[in-house]
Amino acid sequence: MPQMADINFNIIMPELALLMFSFIIFMFAPLVRKQSAGMLVALIGVIVAIVFAFSGWNNPQGGYFGMVIADNFAVMAKIIFLLACGTAILLSHDYLNRLNLNRPEYYGLMLLSTIGMMIMASSTNLMVIFLGLEIMSLPLYVLAGFNRGNLKSNESAAKYFFMGAFASGFFLYGIALVYGGTGTTDLYNILSRTDTALVSNGIYLTVGAVLILVGFGFKIAAFPFHTWVPDVYTGAPTPVTAFFSVGPKAAGIIALLRIFMIGFAGMQDIFTIVFWLLAVFTMTIGNVLAVMQNDVKRMLAYSSIAHAGYLLVALTAGGAEAISAALYYLLAYGFFNMGAFAMVIIIEGKNGGSNHLSTYKGLVSKHPWLAVFLALFMFSLAGFPPTAGFVGKFYVFSAAVKAGFVWLVVLAVINSLISVFYYLKPLKMAFFEKPEDIGPEAEAEERSLKVAPLVALAIIITAIGTLGLGIIPESFIKLTTESIFAML
Repeated sequence: MPQMADINFNIIMPELALLMFSFIIFMFAPLVRKQSAGMLVALIGVIVAIVFAFSGWNNPQGGYFGMVIADNFAVMAKIIFLLACGTAILLSHDYLNRLNLNRPEYYGLMLLSTIGMMIMASSTNLMVIFLGLEIMSLPLYVLAGFNRGNLKSNESAAKYFFMGAFASGFFLYGIALVYGGTGTTDLYNILSRTDTALVSNGIYLTVGAVLILVGFGFKIAAFPFHTWVPDVYTGAPTPVTAFFSVGPKAAGIIALLRIFMIGFAGMQDIFTIVFWLLAVFTMTIGNVLAVMQNDVKRMLAYSSIAHAGYLLVALTAGGAEAISAALYYLLAYGFFNMGAFAMVIIIEGKNGGSNHLSTYKGLVSKHPWLAVFLALFMFSLAGFPPTAGFVGKFYVFSAAVKAGFVWLVVLAVINSLISVFYYLKPLKMAFFEKPEDIGPEAEAEERSLKVAPLVALAIIITAIGTLGLGIIPESFIKLTTESIFAML
């Protein structure tokens, strides 16, 4: 564990960078008539934050009385969050213009939410993790309802707010019980006092840990805390949904890894079976319900539940290799899932906001490159080689097998096979169904469809990431492996 200076601004420079640029957006962007001002400032902020984050690689530092740490694990997590934020910003500009919603505060809220995620990843104290959780969540409630004239968007914000409030309540009460059992909220101190606490205050510590898990279960959409996901994801603006599906989920998994691999490591025997059951039910419920969907956006919402189940397989296995596999999977998932939502944004843009499977009919005959990219992202979500999705699942499942969870991996593989069915449904429409007869004028308009440059850039970035992590995974696996040494 790195030395802990009391005040150390170097370790929070990525957060400070985003905070500064979000202030610029809120204070000055409304004064600029150009609609792209907020977006440009936000993108610059993300790039600056990435540079600051990379500067902390292999240079672990701590500060603020041991509550904040900047090790390789935190750096890798911050890169994942920032990439998700940057991609969501690229996807947002044209979408917001189309709906006449392009206001600069949108981008400022996205930066503030990312700051909360980074605080969660950098802390070894439960109270600071809770602070990061709230900083992440509050802007997301607003973003979910950003399209105020749309009833579904209002419903999305309300449901997300109420579920988030419940999650925060469980998490905070869990912290109180853990503190009552151990006398501390520091993860390393909790670990050192676990044996004594289990003897003298075992009920407080155990119930507190369970409530903390419940709180994060809402955030990562694990069974049985997943019911809010389809309505919230469907009603929110689609770029916000894309950000939901990657950023908060990754932040929740990262925080769970820190908390249960460090603070509650002494209770591993108790929680292994809990994670096992959560993983099985989460990926099974997510995949089975996704099969029934004819709305692609809603299908991807259930798909995100299933992927939370695959990540819980890594949490069940525990150990260095499983944590490294989880980080790799989160990085890969960020690329191919954001890419899939980029395709949804394009298709719904030319179909009046509809996401029904029928809107994908004949896509290859009208826009062959879009069909190719759609196939790439769907194949990666399903876990086909040589994509990042295949390597990510293989890495996670291999770690679980080595840890002795063979039956869990068997069930995970069966779930992956189930997922193939619904991931291929939009591809069947795109490649093997004839386009609907919409008249010569509409046909000409569809053929002249132009993808916005920023959306095209997002697709290229996510496609490169999806293929790169799948074809040459060794370098990225090495990075994720190096990122966990200082944590354990």
